[in-house]
Amino acid sequence: MFVSGFTFIRNALKLDYPIKEAILSILPLCDEVIVAVGNSDDETRSYIQNLGSNKIKIIDTVWNDSLRKGGVVLAQETDKALAAINPKADWCIYVQGDECFHEKDYSSIKTAMETWKEDKAVEGLLFKYNHFYGSFDYIADSRTWYRNEIRIIKNNLGIKSWKDAQGFRINERKLRVKPVAATICHYGWVRPPKYMMAKNVEANKYWHSDEYIQKNYDSEKDFDYSEIDSIKRFQGSHPKVMNERIKRVNWTFDRDPKVKIFTIKKRILYLIEKKIGWRVGENKNYTFA
Repeated sequence: MFVSGFTFIRNALKLDYPIKEAILSILPLCDEVIVAVGNSDDETRSYIQNLGSNKIKIIDTVWNDSLRKGGVVLAQETDKALAAINPKADWCIYVQGDECFHEKDYSSIKTAMETWKEDKAVEGLLFKYNHFYGSFDYIADSRTWYRNEIRIIKNNLGIKSWKDAQGFRINERKLRVKPVAATICHYGWVRPPKYMMAKNVEANKYWHSDEYIQKNYDSEKDFDYSEIDSIKRFQGSHPKVMNERIKRVNWTFDRDPKVKIFTIKKRILYLIEKKIGWRVGENKNYTFA
């Protein structure tokens, strides 16, 4: 079984992306990892190159900065990395620049890939998610945050990244998947407040106009983490590759998880989900095989 990893990144140092940790978290599962490094204003390419693994293969890309709607440029960059994967790969493991796989899940992931490798009805593998917010001690737990997403896909099926690169499709059809007993750690909302604001300003360029960004984001200010609707304290462990980054934490986020900022409707839906596990009207980027 040949397994390829793939990801994309731009301005990782400038925006404090944990791309090193993301790549290292999938490296033990992969025979190769394709990293599409976009034209950056910092030393992102050297940073990736200095990771020193002969499994890592860099492709240089140029982002289309004229695309300002729906985050579609992120899907384009994902597809560039996917297209560079070795044709003989059976499975393709996708990780975004602010995500990590946990080493405790490696066995389950390998078993799932071996189990479903020859089953043509299975096109991808589905993962649960922990969305860390504010600090490494809390996760966001409201309906705003997706609970599951595809992060491993089969090769040579014509699969493409979908919309803003959250999921995948085949000719706009949802993939047929099997769930894996594994959880992706998403660290997109855990940065020092000044870096979080810079990341939001930069990221929103692929969704909105300059006028919108200037109206809604003040790049001179720190990001205000207090506006989150609902969080809960994280009780588990982080991937080992994150240990060094977590030790460098130099800001404080302390929010009482009992504080919820909900409309009446959202509070009712939240309570239903927490009581019986059903998220009413949940958008799913997949179907079960």
